[in-house]
Amino acid sequence: MGQEVETLISLLDDNDHEVLHAVTDELLKQGVTIIPKLEQAWESAIDQRLQERLENVIHNIQYVNTKEKLSRWVKDGAADIIEGASYIAQFQYPGVRVEDISHAIARISDDIYLSTQNHLSAIEKIRLLNYVVFEINNFSRNTANFYSPQNSYINQVIESRKGNPISLGIIYLAVAQKVGLPVYGVNLPKSFVLAYLNEFRQIDSKDKANDILFYINPYNKGTVLTRLEIDNFIVQQNLKPSPEYYEICDNKCIVLRLLTNLMIAYQKLGFDDKIKLLEDIARVLR
Repeated sequence: MGQEVETLISLLDDNDHEVLHAVTDELLKQGVTIIPKLEQAWESAIDQRLQERLENVIHNIQYVNTKEKLSRWVKDGAADIIEGASYIAQFQYPGVRVEDISHAIARISDDIYLSTQNHLSAIEKIRLLNYVVFEINNFSRNTANFYSPQNSYINQVIESRKGNPISLGIIYLAVAQKVGLPVYGVNLPKSFVLAYLNEFRQIDSKDKANDILFYINPYNKGTVLTRLEIDNFIVQQNLKPSPEYYEICDNKCIVLRLLTNLMIAYQKLGFDDKIKLLEDIARVLR
């Protein structure tokens, strides 16, 4: 198989368009396992045209991999936010493994001993969570390079400990849920926030917003917000009020926002080819 792949890669330099099309299709069928070989070929290539063709194959393999995995994630119920965020990371870093990201989240949550703190109020539990996430583990907002694509790749955020509102929110959300806290995402425009639900709410309650005890801003070290503060933010941002700005949203919605942030980052860098692929991936989440 190794020799066959190397032969296919060498044929990417062919001037015959039919040969090039057939070779590209065969390489795409190999999937993410051949990306290291493609990257090695790119590093050793002298011809710019060959490098561009190699880049095209790599990008398309990553695109297909991400789209297929996200489609399956959505079909299976999109239950694990870390799984969805990890698949977005695989668009740029195909070696990212869901289990590795999950283990990183588990290591953070190991510092939280809520099971022995049942006497704590909801606010006190969030203060403990904030201390572990932002003080012990040093997560913070990346104000120096806010629009960097790295802020939207969860593996990079875990490594650098810096992210944007949505990536920090995903990590905070995952840690909170890992230790059993009723914390969920809220699709508030221009500022992704989280909500802490009343643990004793009615399961069939129709007014989900009234089930929320308070809101949390993960981009500001877990600051607790009231509904009135959300009201004021909506007015300040000249947004038209909508019930969904106060209610919890599902994981599919959160990952779509992560993907949208990534597209904005690439737009600012002028990477139109990546944006087109990401726009197609986003359709899976809509």
